[in-house]
This record gives sequence, structure tokens and C-alpha cells, in this order.
Amino acid sequence: MVTFILRRVLVSVLILVAASFLMYVMVGYSADPLQDLRSSNSPNKQQLINARVSLLDLDVPPPLRWVLWIGGVAKCAIPFANACDLGSTISNARVVDILPNALAATVQLVTFALVLAILLGVTIGIITALRQYSGLDNTVTFVSFFLYSLPAFLVAVLLKEFVAIGFNDFLRDPVIGGVALLVIGLIVGAIWQSLRGGDGRRRLVVFLVSGLATSGVLLLMSATGWFMRPGLGAIPIILLVAAIALGSATLLAGLRNRRALITAGINAVIAIAAYFTLQPLFAVSSAGTLFILALATVAVGLVSGFLAGGYDRGQNMRVGLVTALFSGAVVLLDRFMQSWGDLLSATNGRPIATVGSKTPGLSGDVWLSGLDAFVHLTLPTIALLLISFAGYTRYSRAGMLEVLSLDFIRTARAKGLPERTVIMRHAFRNMLIPLTTLVAFDVGALLGGAIITEYVFAIPGMGSLFNAGLFRGDVNPVMGYFLIVAAMAITFNFLADMAYAGLDPRVRIR
Repeated sequence: MVTFILRRVLVSVLILVAASFLMYVMVGYSADPLQDLRSSNSPNKQQLINARVSLLDLDVPPPLRWVLWIGGVAKCAIPFANACDLGSTISNARVVDILPNALAATVQLVTFALVLAILLGVTIGIITALRQYSGLDNTVTFVSFFLYSLPAFLVAVLLKEFVAIGFNDFLRDPVIGGVALLVIGLIVGAIWQSLRGGDGRRRLVVFLVSGLATSGVLLLMSATGWFMRPGLGAIPIILLVAAIALGSATLLAGLRNRRALITAGINAVIAIAAYFTLQPLFAVSSAGTLFILALATVAVGLVSGFLAGGYDRGQNMRVGLVTALFSGAVVLLDRFMQSWGDLLSATNGRPIATVGSKTPGLSGDVWLSGLDAFVHLTLPTIALLLISFAGYTRYSRAGMLEVLSLDFIRTARAKGLPERTVIMRHAFRNMLIPLTTLVAFDVGALLGGAIITEYVFAIPGMGSLFNAGLFRGDVNPVMGYFLIVAAMAITFNFLADMAYAGLDPRVRIR
């Protein structure tokens, strides 16, 4: 194992060095970093040109300039020396100073998109595999291929036009008309009946109940002005937390597992109690407070599962963790929603942003600033999500269908195991094996897609840094982007190899 890791690290470093040389030379010859100064009418134009030539070593050919750059990169490997030197930009800013802020914005954006794509894509892929050739399966297949064919810039523009601008216009008079209620109810009813399956009578009942319930809830929200003053309230939170507890126990352990139900119930009661007791603390909370509460939530979920787990503590710890995390998310969501009115006032009634990562001049507590960051990230996250959602859906469906046709699944069913156990404990784990490679490659693909997405939404991230540097012939920020993206791609591919060995005992790494 140690030999394998060292060999992979050495090969990765060599690939990174060779690729950086090609990238540096191509960017160095592609544009003139002095173009803006050559066309300037400034009386000290020559002095400005000389200063930039001296700053960026433009009198040195790009291949030799790369040697100077790689020497500065090598200094980054010296611990605690603070000698890392990735060069300077045309505007005389050190790349190592501007890179962390840009990287933080991109990682925040890409992380949300990647996690949501995996969760939604894998979940829907499994459901469509279990409902093979049903109406839901055919619809998801069509939508997946349609989204997969859309370019990122078109998705971003459509989201800005029909989601951001349309919803902001709706907030001027947030009343849902009868036709809209009917259409939304029909769509939701059609989705739920396809998920439920069964004979025609059962599907019709599910269609009518879900459609009428959705239209009724939207009508109530419109009549009470909920869109201007949103919130969940005590009763909906209690019902949601109870549903999360029941769903987690059912999905991960089954309704017959009494200890799993006890674990989920304990976490549900703690979450409901926390909702009522922590409101004064929420009023004075900071980001550090929320981080401590998140750690406490994870600890409560794991400890409760361990204490009530019995012979299968691992399974019940997962039940407790999932219940605690999702219940805590519901409590936090309600508190963030209470800041919606303040955000409306700060944005002149148009809260859904189309550009930037935060509202200029906005000041407030962690709830207002967090809600503002959320609405700024919503559209670009959706745009990146749609890029990889189709891939995860199709891979998950195909992988689940392949696993379900194998002999050990038929053996598990023949032994009388419940279908939930067959799907979750046997088929699901084996279906994850090919997805590890997809996740590794998708990290690089999402970062590449972020270049376009960040440009459209004017987010000051890595993509914007790359675009600006490439347009002006500023090679150092472009190479900073390349260094981060290449390192992450190599790292995640290495982790994928490690994950293969952990998920599949037949794979041995030597």
C-alpha cells in the first residue's frame, strides 16, 4: 500500500509539472499582456510598460519564465516558511493573496452543487430503476437527456430570466391565480402518482389527493401573505421532524426494528425541544455558535444510536445521525426564514440576485447574511447542478438495474429478506462502486463549468480569475487556477482508487 501511494504521488507530480509547462507556454504566447498599455495615451506610457515588463519578467521567453514560476511554486512545499510565490497579476497583486478568496467562493458553490447532484441524482436513479419502464422512468429519462444536452451558459441565462426576474416580479403582488394553482396541482399529482405506482384506482387516488393538497397549501400561503413573511411555525416543524424520524428509521432499518424507532424518536424529541429552547440563543448567534451546535447535533445522533443500538449499533447510529442532521436543518431553516422580511427591505423587494455573491453594503447578523448568501448561490448552484444531475441519474439507474439482476440479489430474496434490506443493504452498496469514479471526474468537470457559470452570474471565484487572466494575457492567475484545479482532480482520482478498495473487497491495491 505504501509503495502504491508513493508511486501514485510521484506520477501525479510529474504529470502536474508537465501539464503546467504546456499551459504556461500556451497562455504566454496566446495574448499580449502589454496590449492595454501600447494603446494608451498616457504621457508616461513607456515608464508603465517598463514597470510591467520588470514586474512580470516579460523580457524572458515563456518557457524560461515557466522555470522561474515553477521555482516559486516549489517554495510552497516548505512548511511554515511563508515563502510561497505564484507570481503577480498585471495590476501588481500577489496571486497567493487573491487566490484564497476566489477559491473559497468557488468551493462553496461547487460543494453545494456536487452534494445536491449526488443526493438527488442517486435517489431518483434508484427510484426509476425500481420503477423500470414506468411513466416516471420514461419522464426522468427524457428530462435527464434534455438537461444533459443544454449548455451551461444557456441554463444560467434561462434561470436569471424566468426564476430570478420572474419571482422578484411575483413578489410585488404575491397572489397565485386559479389557473396557476390548477396547473401546479396537476403537475405535482402526476409526479406523486408515478412515484406511488400500483393499479389505476390507487394511482388516481394519489393523483387527486396530492394535487388537491398542493393547490390547497399554495392557496393558503397566498391568502395569508406567506411569501412576504415566511416561516414554518411550531406545528409544521413538529410534523416534519416526526416524518423525518419515521422515514429515517423505515429507510435505514425498517419499521420492525424497535431500537431504530427509539433512536429516531429520541433525536426527534431533542430537535423539537431545541426548537423551543434555543430561540433566545439564536437571537445572539454567530457562525461559531452554529458550528458548535452542528457538532453537538452530530454527537447527539451518534451517541443516541450507540446507547440504544443493541446488537446493531452501527445501523442505529446511522439512523440517529440522519434524523439529527435533517431535524436540525429544519429548525435552522425556520430561523433563516424569519430574516426574509429584513432581506426584502435591504434589496428593495427583489431578493433573488442575478449577479454577485452578496448584496453590496448589506450588514446584519448571521441569519441575514447567511440568507443573503443563500439567495445569491441559488441560481448558480442550480445551473451547476443540472450539469451533473443527468449523469448521476443515468449511472445510478443503470448500476442499480445491473446489481438487481445478479445472483446474490436473487439469493437474498429467496432467503426471505425484506425488500428494503435487499435494496439498501445489498444492492445500494454495490451500486455505489462505479459512482466513485464518476464523482472523482465530476469535481474537475464542475470546476470547469464554474468558469462559465461564474462569468454569467458575476461571482468573484476561480472561474472569474481564470477568465480575466486569459483575456488580458495575465498568465500568473491563470496558472493559479490551473494549479488548484489540477491538484484537486488528481487528488480526487487518487481517493477514488482508495474508495474502490474499501467498497469492493475483490479489489486489492498493491
